[in-house]
Amino acid sequence: MRRLEALSNTIFGVAMTLLAYDLPKASVFTKAPAWIDLVRAYAQPLIALMISFIVAGLFWFSHHRRLAVAPEGSRGEVFLNLIFLVSIIILPVTNGLYGAYRLDGVVAVIYGGHLTVIAALNALLWLLALRGRGHPELLATAIFPVFVFVLGTVVATIAPLVAQFIWCLAFGAPLAGWLAARR
Repeated sequence: MRRLEALSNTIFGVAMTLLAYDLPKASVFTKAPAWIDLVRAYAQPLIALMISFIVAGLFWFSHHRRLAVAPEGSRGEVFLNLIFLVSIIILPVTNGLYGAYRLDGVVAVIYGGHLTVIAALNALLWLLALRGRGHPELLATAIFPVFVFVLGTVVATIAPLVAQFIWCLAFGAPLAGWLAARR
């Protein structure tokens, strides 16, 4: 699992760096841009980048916490971890698409579906790590984003602009864990 952790750090680092790849370059401007030109060129890609970067960061943090809770795993768990990491590798692709066409319903659904897959794989890995150990607060923290991303993706079918605000609610997962621990 230590080797998986080292691989994970590399994959998360590269994927998070590649999120900025699709940002517009200065060469898109033929002259010094006005403020409104900068907003038009950078607003959508930066919103997508920030959502994706924070999502990736939270899942990286969750991944490390999970490996600390369950430092050993079966061959199947390692394979499932690799599938989870593939979903992280694909994040720059869907982020680039979402950054360019954020207000398109189909693109928003694709992006939301991808966030949902990442969250679902993370939750499944937490379920496996916690079996027989209790810790409902950790499980609540892992499962909460799945529901938020599903809700946001459903909303994206009719209101893509609103979906991004719903997806941001997934960052409240630690609060969900805290509330579960207080029961």
